[in-house]
Amino acid sequence: MIFDPVTDKPQDECGVFGIYSAQPNDLAWMTYLGLFALQHRGQEAAGMCVSDGDKFHVEKDLGLVTQVFDERRLDSVRLANARVSIGHVRYSTTGSNLRFNAQPLTTRTNKGILGLAHNGNFVNALEVRAGMLQEGALFATTNDSEVMLNLIARESHMDLVEATAAAMKRLRGGYACVLMSRTQLIGFRDPHGVRPLVIGQRDDGAYVLASEPCALYAVGARLIRDVEPGELVSIDREGLHSLIVEQRPATPCSFEWIYFARSDSRLDGVDTHESRIRMGQQLAREKPVKADIVVPVPDSGIGAAIGYARESGIPFDYGLYKNPYAGRTFIAPTQEARELKVKMKLSPTSAVRGKRVILVDDSIVRGTTSRQIVNLLREAGATEVHFRVSSPPITHPCFYGIDTAARKELVASTHSVDEIRDLIGADTLAFISEGGLREAIGGPGLCSACFTGDYPAGTPLLNDVDKLALEV
Repeated sequence: MIFDPVTDKPQDECGVFGIYSAQPNDLAWMTYLGLFALQHRGQEAAGMCVSDGDKFHVEKDLGLVTQVFDERRLDSVRLANARVSIGHVRYSTTGSNLRFNAQPLTTRTNKGILGLAHNGNFVNALEVRAGMLQEGALFATTNDSEVMLNLIARESHMDLVEATAAAMKRLRGGYACVLMSRTQLIGFRDPHGVRPLVIGQRDDGAYVLASEPCALYAVGARLIRDVEPGELVSIDREGLHSLIVEQRPATPCSFEWIYFARSDSRLDGVDTHESRIRMGQQLAREKPVKADIVVPVPDSGIGAAIGYARESGIPFDYGLYKNPYAGRTFIAPTQEARELKVKMKLSPTSAVRGKRVILVDDSIVRGTTSRQIVNLLREAGATEVHFRVSSPPITHPCFYGIDTAARKELVASTHSVDEIRDLIGADTLAFISEGGLREAIGGPGLCSACFTGDYPAGTPLLNDVDKLALEV
């Protein structure tokens, strides 16, 4: 439904990328590289827009970056004198996974043609869109990104920066967007900074905007800084300009450090890999247990398992092998097929035979995959399996761009820790505390709505609204 049925993880978000170059550059190729670096943030669709100040080329489709942009398609968006480009990798959190919902979205306005790529969700998009429909607005997609684009286009008496700032004030939620005209690149982030956006620059002066620093490095750019919560940055021939539209207490998404961001990323001044190690160390302090080895669930549990091993003094070992070719394109329509895919993806190594194992993972959503992994270790000869989780129990859905399950499907919302332990078949089960997580991540305040139900950027009018709400 709205979680990965095989990995039992919250689904990925989206990734956005933008580049402005005052001198001619192969921006299509650079955007391709940037999107490839962000592929972990969305695997359903990919697209880009490229302009040379006159022509405006768009190409997008369903699939991975390498599937959408073969040599022919990449050539179709190449412009000899390209100046600005944006790109997007999508996981659908609002709107079906259909080609017309792929991004960037484009529209023609009195400001010229515009392209928008969006990560996150607008929690009041449904009511804003309903009001616009009453006024005669037309929508070509069923995702909330088009609401933002439509709001910008409607402010015909304002320039592009002013119109974008006005639209930011109308919409609530967690989001980071890149917007382009033929001659300008704009990036903006929600007032709470829930979704990430960073700024980089190449040695040739080109500015780059991206969801994570890894996309900057892929195109030879260095990290300058994060876009501030509520900030709008615009880039043109005159350089980089900043406007603080609206700021609230910073609450970036804790799951960026727990799971989503690449381990080589640094967001809001906090290194992802180091924060995951600190989570594991904190978890070992809070929930120690006697065992022989510490085993991560690859790949997302590796950092926390390293930290747990360091703090506890118990050896770290790879007790599970992850098949790198068991990708997301394999469809598993039945529970039996999903269980078989887990075995295709993960298999135990001899390191667990005869051992008391501490199994470390980043989260438990439904518990079904966790149970299968515990069973794999027992079948391989593990004498005990102690499950440790580097996030607190997930008890509430996310409305800010992470596609977690409906609350009734979150096992921690309906079961105690002991009941979950029995469900997954572990000898013991323990989660890091919310306070321990905050201490481990450090840096800014955090959005922990999925653990607490406290939503800093608001909620939809109907808390159980799903990703297809705009299709009615």
